[in-house]
This record gives sequence, structure tokens and C-alpha cells, in this order.
Amino acid sequence: MIIKPRIRGFLCTSAHPEGCRADVAEQIAHVRGQGPIADGPKRVLIVGASGGYGLASRITAAFGCNASTVGVFFERPASGNRTASPGWYKSAAFAEAASEAGLYARSVNGDAFSAELKEQVADIIAADLGQVDLVVYSLAAPQRQLADGTIARSTLKPIGAPFAGSTIDLNTSEIKEIELEPATPEEVADTVTVMGGEDWQDWIRLLADRGLLAEGCTTVNYTYLGSEVTWPIYFDGTIGQAKKDLERATAELRETMARVGGTAHLAVMKGLLTQASSAIPGMSLYLSLLFKVMKEEGTDEGCIEQVRRLFATRLFSTTGDGVDEEGRIRMDEFELAEATQARVKSRWDQVTEANLDELTDFAGYKDAFLKMHGFNFDSVDYEQEVDAYRPMELG
Repeated sequence: MIIKPRIRGFLCTSAHPEGCRADVAEQIAHVRGQGPIADGPKRVLIVGASGGYGLASRITAAFGCNASTVGVFFERPASGNRTASPGWYKSAAFAEAASEAGLYARSVNGDAFSAELKEQVADIIAADLGQVDLVVYSLAAPQRQLADGTIARSTLKPIGAPFAGSTIDLNTSEIKEIELEPATPEEVADTVTVMGGEDWQDWIRLLADRGLLAEGCTTVNYTYLGSEVTWPIYFDGTIGQAKKDLERATAELRETMARVGGTAHLAVMKGLLTQASSAIPGMSLYLSLLFKVMKEEGTDEGCIEQVRRLFATRLFSTTGDGVDEEGRIRMDEFELAEATQARVKSRWDQVTEANLDELTDFAGYKDAFLKMHGFNFDSVDYEQEVDAYRPMELG
């Protein structure tokens, strides 16, 4: 079939297998080009391994540290005339590249919140690796089924007052005004349940109870603080409450990890276009402004550049710095630099459809959005017929 992007709102409902393969290949090439990471982990579990920072972590561990990896994700294979999800294609491409490089890579596709899947993954680690020395938790999910069968759903809403802002339509490049009503207390609580630190703790607790955390093991989760122009919908909204819960979980997990001579980290990353961030109201305008400024300054980074730098200069460096007063690793220093934010804020209220291309890098934002789904890669002929079915060994 010939596969083209099908965009609805902030969603793209198709993905291109060869483009997703090209994406993974480019990330691997970046990591290899930077050279090996000294003292990196050798046995790594990544929960949320199929896209964004999770996939970048898996690639960095495997191709920067020569690590064996177990990746957990929840992705959709191709069916009928429907393509697979981008994460399926990217995970299949990673598995293929890891095999060619002689690297151990096991993938488990399913509900990472479930106790059954956690036990399945623990069994794999026990049988194949013995223990792990790094656990990356990078899960973004719309909902979570609790032990009693009820469903908690995450929402992207402000708290306390309505949110009014602007967003850019991906199809038309029109700037549209949006307004969201504030979340109910139940919606806030449910978002924390889905996106907060509880499940991360559940994973670590199980691994610890089964003796699967190696001496000196590290665990890391990713968060975002962002600019004050995004705070009403992000950090001060429902998702921000979940991110604050990660700080609580990090502090408690440090005590757990200390029992094996290890630690827990929360890494604050820069604003990037990922499957998760593309759904946040108003972020398209902010990120388009940010990309323009940071590219002009020469400080822009994608997921793989951020994660490779995190591994090499923070997590596994004896001279690692960049920790704030709350103990968080700060990888967003370029985004939040005073001069950078001043330029972004000065343009925030000036943007119109007439000057969109002048003041922002919306073209770069849209390119990143399409590439996230396997489109817009120069190395891929999108007029060629392609098989949407890509097998992947699981479990």
C-alpha cells in the first residue's frame, strides 16, 4: 500500500514503516557518532520504550553503552488497511538493528500498569539478565485500569480557572483560540493516578522484592517544567500535579534504591515534540517559538541528543553537575536561559497568521510532527508501495 499522513486535529492516524526505520537509524547514528559512554549501564529495563525519551533511552543504552535491554510498551500492529502505530514500527526497527549489532533486546507489548505484565517482565530479567543496573520509566498513557477494575483517565486541563490560549492548526496553519474549563477534583486525582509516580514505585518495589536490582542500580524518570507562559495549562494544570507527584515518588524511591547502594533521579528535560506533548493545548505555538529561537542560538536538541547528553554527563559521569535545589537533574538549562525566554516571550503576543513563518519555526514543528510518524524523511520514497505489516518478536 502507499501510505500517506492522515492528520486529524493534533493526531496523525497513520505511520510509515520505512520512515520510522529511518528515524531509528538516525538516532542510532547519532549515538554511535558520539562514541561509547564510559561506565554506562549494561542491563537496562525501559518502561515506555517505543517513542520519545523512552526510545531514545533504549537506543542510548544499547548503542552507546553496549547494554542488553528489555523494553516495555503498548503499541498496535498493522491490521487490514490500518497501519501499525509509530511505536510498533520503531520498536521493530530497533529490534532489527540490535540483532544486527549482536545486542540482546527483548520487547514486551502490553499494559505496563498490570501486575501480570510486571511479573512477566521480572521473569524475563531473572532468567536472561539476572539483574538490572538501570530502570528507565518513561510512560505516557491516557488511562490506567486499577486493581479493582475501575478506569482512571488522565486529562489536560487547567485547575481553578478556565484556560484561554492559542494553538496552531497542523493542516491549515491557522492560529485558533481555545478555551478549556477547569478540571474537577476527580479529574485532577485521576490524572495523578495515571501520570504520577505510583506505578513507577510499583515497578521498583517488585524488582526490589525479587532481588532484581543490581548493586548500585539507578532509576530515572523524565519530567518537564517549561516556561511560565505554558504554566496555566501545564505545570499549574492537571498534568503539572502529576509531575509534582513524581517528585514525591523520587524522594521515596531514593530510600528504596539506597538499600542496593543505588539512587533515583528525576530529569527535567527541554520542551520537545513527542506523542505526549503534541496533545497539550497551546504547546504547538510555544514550541514553534522555542524551536525558532533555540535553532538560531545553536542550542536546540531533540530527544536523542538530550538523552545521550544525560547519560554521558549526568547519570554516568563522575563529574556530573546540573542538579537543582530539589535534587532534580536539569537538562532544560538552554530552554530556560534568561535570554532565550526573553526572546520567546517578546514574540508570544506578536504572532499572527501573517508573521507565523517569520517569528516561529512552525515549519520545523510540523516537520518534527510528521517525522514522529515516519514521514518527511529524504531517504524514503513515499510514492512506493510498502508492506504495512512488520513482524516483531515479543515476550
